[in-house]
Amino acid sequence: MNITLDQTYTIKISNGDELVTRITHEDDDAYIISRPLVVVPSAQGIQMIFGMFTADPDKPVSLNKSAVSMIAPSRQEVCDSYIEATTGIKPVTNKILMG
Repeated sequence: MNITLDQTYTIKISNGDELVTRITHEDDDAYIISRPLVVVPSAQGIQMIFGMFTADPDKPVSLNKSAVSMIAPSRQEVCDSYIEATTGIKPVTNKILMG
């Protein structure tokens, strides 16, 4: 699979956690990602929380490719939630006006 930089991806890592993040750079053995969020189930449905509570959220994070079991582009609603969680900006989606 070809990785498009600065696109939002869902990444399943080998310990079973699912991350939503943007891949900003790729080298031979790691993805450089920004603001990784971990997907967690809750009573209100699926939520995303910061994966590293004590790290500087503005600094890139290295994710070893050997720790990745699956990777796929995120669905649009997940991308929108990711943007809102990391920036506080709620994306506007195009909808057809009815009546």
